[in-house]
Amino acid sequence: MTFDGIQRLIKGGLLPGLLLTIPVALAQKPAQPALGYRSVKTVVQQNLTFKDLNKNGKLDRYEDWRLPVEARVQDLLGQMTLEEKVGFMLISTTRLAGDNSFQPGAPRGQISSGFNEEDLMQEMNMFTRKPLPYPLMTAAGTTKAVTKSNLRHFILRANTSARIMAEWANNLQALCEAQRLGIPAIVASNPRNHITMDASIGLSVGTTAFSKWPGELGLAAMRDLSLTRKFADIARQEWAAVGLRKGYQYMADIATEPRWQRIEGTFGEDADLAADMMREVVLGFQGRKLGPGSVALTTKHFPGGGPQVDGHDPHFVWGQDQHYPGKMFDYHLKPFRAAIEAGTSSIMPYYAKPIGTQYEAVAFAYNKGIIKDLLRDKMGFRGIINSDTGPIEMMPWGVENLSILERYQKAIDCGVDLFSGSADPTLLLETVKKGMVSEKRIDESVARLLREKFELGLFENPYVDVELAEKTVGNATFQASADLAMRKSVVLLRNGAGLLPLAPKTKIYVETYLDNGRTKSPATVYKPASNPWNLTFVDSKEEADVVLLWLMPTMGGLFSATDAPIELQLSKNKIDVARVNAATAAKPTIVAINYTSPWIIDEIDNPAVKTVLATFGTTPDALLDIVSGAFNPTGKMPFTTPVSRQAVLDNLSDVPGHLKPKGYALFRFGDGLSYDKASPTAKK
Repeated sequence: MTFDGIQRLIKGGLLPGLLLTIPVALAQKPAQPALGYRSVKTVVQQNLTFKDLNKNGKLDRYEDWRLPVEARVQDLLGQMTLEEKVGFMLISTTRLAGDNSFQPGAPRGQISSGFNEEDLMQEMNMFTRKPLPYPLMTAAGTTKAVTKSNLRHFILRANTSARIMAEWANNLQALCEAQRLGIPAIVASNPRNHITMDASIGLSVGTTAFSKWPGELGLAAMRDLSLTRKFADIARQEWAAVGLRKGYQYMADIATEPRWQRIEGTFGEDADLAADMMREVVLGFQGRKLGPGSVALTTKHFPGGGPQVDGHDPHFVWGQDQHYPGKMFDYHLKPFRAAIEAGTSSIMPYYAKPIGTQYEAVAFAYNKGIIKDLLRDKMGFRGIINSDTGPIEMMPWGVENLSILERYQKAIDCGVDLFSGSADPTLLLETVKKGMVSEKRIDESVARLLREKFELGLFENPYVDVELAEKTVGNATFQASADLAMRKSVVLLRNGAGLLPLAPKTKIYVETYLDNGRTKSPATVYKPASNPWNLTFVDSKEEADVVLLWLMPTMGGLFSATDAPIELQLSKNKIDVARVNAATAAKPTIVAINYTSPWIIDEIDNPAVKTVLATFGTTPDALLDIVSGAFNPTGKMPFTTPVSRQAVLDNLSDVPGHLKPKGYALFRFGDGLSYDKASPTAKK
């Protein structure tokens, strides 16, 4: 009997008291959700409205928002062709002409004319430094990907305005709605809210229209879980406003090998802190469960990408090995356990292959012991397994001898549901048609992917309000919270002679030093447009009472890496050590260092360097608030910095710095002073 029929019987006195015994779900009329549509018609039943997504003039179970998600998933799965299912298992970068995506050889953030990650990789041969043995499979634009290849998962690298992103997302959803079954798309992105040194494809979009927060290391340095949750909730609102409903983030990897080139994207070296951070960002982006306002997260890179041999990254053939000389494999799982407990929607295995462990020496995407036995069976993860970009064609470490079809077969057998980096489903389809993978197994993956879309409410309304997107993204209220985070992320490591905070009217010379290979002079004098600090900013060191040097060492970006040994000394990372030492010898000097890696500073660490600050992606104004005393520093180091190059060479790469032998550390994990505790005798 229908809900309306039961109501009529009750009102007529034929079923007295029935409201006390019938299930609550029947006693309460379902709430009509807001529906978003462009071309499909609607179906009305019992004064409720539904979208006729498959255009058959009736209400199908997958179109009925009153039904449980699982019932809707199974109904839609039964209507999909094999070709549609296979296309559903690919996620690829989508093109957006004039999107400000990154372009090789040009300043990051400059306009580029249409971008596709596979094109870039083919051009640069960045991973093998050799011609690729297989043709990369690309589609000629988003329209073809949707209409011909049945793709419904996309990665947007575009760095453009909120309006353009929102309008583009709406156009994409309208295109998908017009297709046979009307299945909406889901659009993913890498981080967009952080100040970062290495804004590269697949790592971070860099400075955007979104609210600007410290880098991930800076969030960890705050030691403020409440503000971390607030960050994630704010970012969620911005992302959802423009139609970004999936995040390729955050990294649960632990920064135990100081040379690893992706430490900037981690929450530091301590597994417990990283676990706390992962829990907060998952709950902030997703909520307690996925819903219409959520952004689904893809936690990466399982089982932890930190302990790379000699720090080399497995994007490259020379960095394909990952090891655990300190026998701390389980330590690296803690943040992933936290993410799973918080409900992360997806997990991404990395490219590396484990050596010297109980597991098969093949890349994690092909590693059944890692994905099925450990992640699925032992850790209880039931969500989506999303490969990193390109393990089939470009980084098939340990399975190079297998054909493309055999690689798909092995990865799917291990548990991969979604393959990143390819836009052409032809070979995956061939794998199934040849009987190497059963359609039943394909159904398992597609069901997981559909479930996420249903839970996000995309089948009811995938569209966004363009005007609201412009008002939401990067608004002043959001940025005020981000500004607080920037200040809380700065760490005071030394305050010798009590130099800080500076007295009012102090003559200060501020110089930032960043050699990014694109400017004639890496040293830049900073003179703010306004002066709320009541300091006197001068043009030269000679005029100053105090010199503030803000050093920004850089390895040059992950994708410019070579197989040469990775060095952490400042002079090896584009810092003019002689210039620094000359300044510190002449004047009282505050040395601020932007830590994207655990830099070795022994080349400048002399008795004159009494005042040291650590930053992890912040603004000059935030740093000056610390220096002037407008904000009392509270940050704590998210990792340990080595005392010397030899300490790095001797280190066990899976062991966090605070557990390494005595004599390893210059600054330890957790170090950080405040003005109310610092004194002339405070030393580190």
